[in-house]
Amino acid sequence: MDAHVNCWGSNNNKDKSWRGVMLLAYQSLGVVYGDLSISPLYVFKSTFAEDIKHSETNEEIFGVLSIVFWTLTLLPLFKYVFIVLRADDNGEGGTFALYSLICRHAKVSLLPNRQASDEDVSTYKMEHPPETTSTSKVKMVLEKHKCLHTALLILVLLGTCMVVGDGLLTPAISVFTAVSGLESLMSHENHQYAVVPITCFILVCLFALQHYGTHRVGFIFAPIILIWLLCVSGLGLYNILHWNPRVYQAISPYYMYKFLKKTTIGGWMSLGGVLLCITGSEAMFADLGHFSHMAIQIAFTFLVYPTLILAYMGQAAYLSMHHQKNDKISFYLSVPEKVKWPVILVAILASVVGSQAIISGAFSIINQSQSLGCFPRVKVVHTSDKIHGQIYIPEINWILMVLCIAVTIGFRDTKHLGNASGLAVMTVMLVTTCLMSLVIVLCWHKPPIIALCFLLFFGSIEILYFSASLVKFAEGAWFPILLALILMTIMFVWHYATIKKYEFDLHNKVSLEWLLALGPSLGVSRVPGIGMVFTDLTCGIPANFSRFVTNLPAYHKILIFVCVKYVPVPYIPPAERYLISRVGPPAHRSYRCIIRYGYRDVHQDIDSFESQLAAKLNEFIRFDWFQNHTEGALDSQHDETRCHEPNDCRLAVMETIRYPHEPPYEIDENPQPVSVSIGLPTVESMRDIIEMKPVKRVKFTDESWTGDEKEAQMLQELDDLWEAQQAGSAFIIGHSHVRAKQGSSFPKKIAINFGYNFLRRNCRGPDVALKVPPVSLLEVGMVYVV
Repeated sequence: MDAHVNCWGSNNNKDKSWRGVMLLAYQSLGVVYGDLSISPLYVFKSTFAEDIKHSETNEEIFGVLSIVFWTLTLLPLFKYVFIVLRADDNGEGGTFALYSLICRHAKVSLLPNRQASDEDVSTYKMEHPPETTSTSKVKMVLEKHKCLHTALLILVLLGTCMVVGDGLLTPAISVFTAVSGLESLMSHENHQYAVVPITCFILVCLFALQHYGTHRVGFIFAPIILIWLLCVSGLGLYNILHWNPRVYQAISPYYMYKFLKKTTIGGWMSLGGVLLCITGSEAMFADLGHFSHMAIQIAFTFLVYPTLILAYMGQAAYLSMHHQKNDKISFYLSVPEKVKWPVILVAILASVVGSQAIISGAFSIINQSQSLGCFPRVKVVHTSDKIHGQIYIPEINWILMVLCIAVTIGFRDTKHLGNASGLAVMTVMLVTTCLMSLVIVLCWHKPPIIALCFLLFFGSIEILYFSASLVKFAEGAWFPILLALILMTIMFVWHYATIKKYEFDLHNKVSLEWLLALGPSLGVSRVPGIGMVFTDLTCGIPANFSRFVTNLPAYHKILIFVCVKYVPVPYIPPAERYLISRVGPPAHRSYRCIIRYGYRDVHQDIDSFESQLAAKLNEFIRFDWFQNHTEGALDSQHDETRCHEPNDCRLAVMETIRYPHEPPYEIDENPQPVSVSIGLPTVESMRDIIEMKPVKRVKFTDESWTGDEKEAQMLQELDDLWEAQQAGSAFIIGHSHVRAKQGSSFPKKIAINFGYNFLRRNCRGPDVALKVPPVSLLEVGMVYVV
C-alpha cells in the first residue's frame, strides 16, 4: 500500500471516459438532486409567509432573489462542489466519511479494539507526506484531551440526528407543497379537506414501497428530475421574458443590502425561508460513493445550478408584476393555466423522488451509526445484489412513516414545515463545516489559518441562517430540536453502555493457561462439532465462555472465538475481511477469527458464514503448517500468552497467489512486518492474519517440498476440522444484563438500569444482527456491572 496516497484524491474506481462521466452525471439527477431541485416549490412561499411583505418598489422580492442567488452560489457551488467533495474517504462522502478521516489521522476515535493491523487494510489509505515533519498542534490538542474526543463524537451524532430529521421532514414538506397546487384547481371548501389526505396517502405509498429498494424504480428517477428541471427553467425563462426582463439585475449584492436595510429584523427572520433553497445540498457529498466528483460537479454546475437560478428569477419576475396577490404567494401562481395540470403532476412525481433519496440517506446514516456502536441493533436488509449500499431498515421505515404523517397532519402548513426542515438542514451544514475545518488541518496538512478562514467564512453564513431558523422555535423549529435530543440521548446512552461492557469484558477475560488446563482431569470433555464463541475482544478468552464451561462442563473439539469489529473505513474488501490466528498450540484446535466491517458495509453472509469461515480456517491451517516448516517450530511466543492487552497482538498479513498442492519454497530474509503471499486452488482470494512476531516473506520455487511428519499433522488437523463441520456448529453468545455499580450517580443509574436495558430488550438481539441460525444458538447469561 502506498504510504503517500492522498486522502482527497479522485475516485480511481469510477469510469474516467467522458461517456461514463456523462452517464453518471445523468444518473445523479435522480439520486443526488431530487431534494434540491424541488425547493422552488416552497422557498418564496415560506420566505413571505409572515415576516415580510413585498411592496410596489419590488425591493423585497429582488432582495430575496439576490440572497437566494448568492446562497446557491456560495454554499452548494463553492463550498460543496469545489471544496468539500475533495474530502472523500476512498470515494465515500458524508458526515461519517469526514469523521473516519479524522480518526485515522488523529487518535480521537472512541471505538474499542483499535489495532495496528487495521492500517494494513487497502482502503485505510493513511496520508503521511514526506514534507510533513512536525506534528500539528491541533492534532496534539485533540489527542491529549479526552473530552474533545467525546465532543467530536457528539458533534457527529448531532449531524446524524439532523439527517434523520431531514429524512422525516423533507417528504412531508415536499409532497405537501406539490399537492397544494391542487388548491388553484378546486374551491376553497374542497381543497382544505383534500390536500392533507392526498399527501398522507402518497406518503404511505412512498414508505410502503421502500422494501422493494431504490434500484427497482431508479431507472425512472433521473428522467423525472430532468423533466422537472427543464420544466421549471422553461417556466422561469417564460416569466422573465413575459413579465420583467430586467429581473437579472437582482443578482447584484446591492439588492441584498437594500433588502436587509429596509426590513431589518423581519428580513433576518425571513432567512429561515430563504435557506430552503439549499435543502438537499448535503446529498452531493453524502451520495458521492455512488458517483464520481466529476459527474456531480458537471451535473450541478451545468444543469442544476442554472436551471434553479432561472426558476427563482422567473418567480421573482412574475411576483414583481403581481403585487395584488401578495397574500397568496405560491409557485403555481407563476404557472400558466394551460400547463398547470402537467406541472402539478411532474411536481408530485419530483417530490416523491426527492423524498425517496433522503429516506434512503436516513437508512444509510443509521446503519453507519450502528457500526460505531451508537445506535441500537436494527435489521438491515440489502435490497440490491448488484448495487452496494442500497439498504432498507424495516423498523426505522415505519417509525419515519408514522412521524411523517403525524407532522403533516399536525402542522398542515408550509411555513411551519419549512421552519423545521430549515433548522435540520442548516445544522447538518454547520457540522460538515466544523468537521471539514479539522480535515483541512489533519488530513490535507494545510496551515490552521486556512481552516480558520474556511470555518469563519462559511460558518458565519450558516450561523446567520441557523439563528434565523432557531428564532422560529415556537413556529415549527422546536420539532427537529426535540427529535435530535431524543435520538442523541438514545445514541449516547447506547454508546456509553457499549464501551462500558467492552471494558468489563477486557478486565474480566480469562487467561490462556485456564483454557489449556481444561480437560478430563477437571471433568471437562470435548464434544464433536464446531463451537463459535462470539465476543467483542480481539485477544484473550472472554468471560462468557468461562461461564459457559462452568455451567456445562463440555465444549466442542473445534473452538473458534469470533469477534465482529468495525474499522473506520467505508468498506473492507472481502479478501481482507477475515483475520485468523491460533489460540494455544495446534493440538488444542482453538482459533480466533476477527471479522472486520467498514461503516458502510452491510452483513450479507446469512447462509454462507459457517461454510465460508470453515474454508478460511482450512486455508489458514495449511498456511500455518507451511510457515512452521519454513521457519521451524514456532516457540511459545507464538501463542496468546504474550497478549495482555488487545493492541499487544502483533499481526502479519497474508495475500493471495496460487501455488501447487505441495509448494516448494525459499526464504527471503526481511526483518520488517511484510505481506506473505499464499493461496489455494479451491479459493479465489483471502487475507488472513496470524498472531505472531513479524514474519518473513515466502517465495515459492520449483523445488519439491518435503516434510512428511509436518504434512501428516496438517492433514490430521484438516480431517478434524472436516469431521467437526459434519457434526454441526453451535453459536455461543452472551445474553447480557447491564446494571450500574453501587454508588453510581442517579443519572447513570437511570441511563444504564432503565434506558439501556429498555433499548436492549426492544431492539434486535445479537443473534439477529450476526445472522445466527436460531437452531444453533446457545445463549449464556451474563451480568455486567459497569
